[in-house]
Amino acid sequence: MPAQSLLLEIGVEELPSSYVDGAIAALPALFTEALAQRRIKHGAVKALGTPRRLAVIVDDVADKQDDLDEELVGPPETAAYKEGVPTKAAEAFAQKLGVPVAQLQVVEKGASGKQKAGRYLVGRREQKGLLSREFLGDAITEVCAKIPFRKSMRWASFDTAFGRPVRWLVGLYGQEVIDFSFAGARSGRTTYGHRFLSPGTFEVRSPGDYVSALRERHVLVDRDERARIMMDRVAEAATKAGGSYDKEEFLVAENASLVEEPHVVIGSYEAQFLDLPAAVIRAVARGHQRYFCVEKDEDTLLPNYVTVVNTANRPELIAQGNDRVMRARLADAKFFYDEDRKVKISDRVEKLSGIVFHNRLGSVKQKTERMASLAGEISVMLQLDPTIAELTIEGALLSKFDLVSLMVGEFPELQGHMGRAYALHAGKDPRLAHAVRDHYKPIGASDEIANDIVSIVVALADRVDTLVGCFSVGLAPTGAADPYALRRACIAVLRILIEGSAKHEGLATLSLARLFEASYRIYDAGLVKRDLDLAALQAKLGAFAEERLRGLLSGATSTSVADATLSEQGKNVDYPAHAMVRARVLNEAVTGQAAWLDKAKLVSKRLLGISKEAKPHMHLAIAFEGSAKNDKAIVTLVGGVASATAELHSEAQVRAALAFAETMATGLDAIFEGTLVNDPNDPFTGKRLEVLSYGAQCLRKIADFSRL
Repeated sequence: MPAQSLLLEIGVEELPSSYVDGAIAALPALFTEALAQRRIKHGAVKALGTPRRLAVIVDDVADKQDDLDEELVGPPETAAYKEGVPTKAAEAFAQKLGVPVAQLQVVEKGASGKQKAGRYLVGRREQKGLLSREFLGDAITEVCAKIPFRKSMRWASFDTAFGRPVRWLVGLYGQEVIDFSFAGARSGRTTYGHRFLSPGTFEVRSPGDYVSALRERHVLVDRDERARIMMDRVAEAATKAGGSYDKEEFLVAENASLVEEPHVVIGSYEAQFLDLPAAVIRAVARGHQRYFCVEKDEDTLLPNYVTVVNTANRPELIAQGNDRVMRARLADAKFFYDEDRKVKISDRVEKLSGIVFHNRLGSVKQKTERMASLAGEISVMLQLDPTIAELTIEGALLSKFDLVSLMVGEFPELQGHMGRAYALHAGKDPRLAHAVRDHYKPIGASDEIANDIVSIVVALADRVDTLVGCFSVGLAPTGAADPYALRRACIAVLRILIEGSAKHEGLATLSLARLFEASYRIYDAGLVKRDLDLAALQAKLGAFAEERLRGLLSGATSTSVADATLSEQGKNVDYPAHAMVRARVLNEAVTGQAAWLDKAKLVSKRLLGISKEAKPHMHLAIAFEGSAKNDKAIVTLVGGVASATAELHSEAQVRAALAFAETMATGLDAIFEGTLVNDPNDPFTGKRLEVLSYGAQCLRKIADFSRL
């Protein structure tokens, strides 16, 4: 019998969108594992789902299991036989295989995993494959029970827990029904169309008909198809309203798994609400209602929104209800906005004294004062114009004032956005106002860093103050626990220094060690008691930053290139932008499979061994007058790489250094082949090894090639 497709559908009461997406993500692996355990070959596994059903289609499921023929290793010979007589261990092993003890053999085995080398009892287990349909019911039941949900529930008298009550089950192998039961329901071929637009039942003939049959009944069970059609309709509706739709990815993911067939309704609200900052209206539409705002640009909205609904019936009635809710939400927001603007910014800054940042690190107001001091020092390090430096200081002082506003109290996600709006309303410099919003950037891995140098300096001051303060009082992350988001803060600092250097060159030469030291001294001025002195803090925070930098380099190149680039522990992390330049250029050579890299690896390993025996020191060629070996050539090669690696800040400098590393690797490889560099009878050996050790030190400024 040829292979057939397999279909599973679990009909449920409406699932939350996150449950649908989580199940769709997990089901392919669950099915693959369940069929593999039963030795059933199959093709592609496709997970489908809507709020009302979860489904899987598995292509080309074999009609029979694979035959089993495997060698199993049993107990050691010493445990299997006593004076030539099989022990209970040997008999149990034979019973497991289904063969008599006489068919087992003692075989010499090498070490493997936890198994030590030695003589073991060995046997073969053979089994003819049975019909797959005999196992598919159990496999499906197992998969159903393993689907992960954030919270599962039991209902009625059933012991089975699931995301929501199960109402029906479909299980087909080709056109044949797979008989199984789960959570009080029994399988068949009967399913349901759309709850409102096609509420009747119908029978699925085969897995191949499933998706199209549901589509005819207003159910788009393929999530990708549903999301694509939904966004086409949202875009069309937004264009009809005169603008474009809000591009927030969360709205796409959330709405796509809230409906079985996406329909859109255009809503509206009074133009007077457009006096609110665009960020406020978006927060109301996104957070509470999952609506798409209609916009002209980031700061200009139209008095319309697009909502995704699960039915085409009575759209005008849906719009009326949505409009009432939207107006009420916006009216609340306008009240908060109007009240907030009556309060002076300086008064809000003073209120920050009432918010505790940490009981050992003071209030949020004290934090902003430290940030201002640090921003001033960073401005000096970057040699910023005094006018810009003043903006960074004031930006740091005002960076958190909106935390005590009514609007942020209601919409915490608007912190920064409201500070910008209120700062502009108060007539503050736009660059300062932008810094209040943008100093939170990057918020996540996909978020961009701030563009303006004022915002960047305030962002650095904020993160560095948090890192130094928390590490100083023993709040370093442990395991998965990171309540102060210090990993994220550290990654943000590294990304700002790396990515920001493309627009602001001074960031590439901004030393992490100097930043940490400056922040530590500012804490000293505030008389904060700490657990770590400066040296201990530098060591611990430096190692923490190095691990985060290793992750960024690995993401941009590869793990081996990142390890090679950060070979000088604690040294290469101080200037993250320089480390990224070296990693990217080195990665080009690795991915291009440069022929000289193999020689560089061998030479690097030898130099590493030499550097452990001799202190690095550069001797001049004259020190080797009278030497019968290639010492002057070694001096020339090492001198060249020392010059080439003196500065490795730009891509051009790194490329030039790599070019000379190729020359050095090729030259030293030839010398090592024909010369005994560690000759105990040669009076020049000590100096030779010191020069080579110096060469190893210079070469590691680029990378440790032995780690590639």
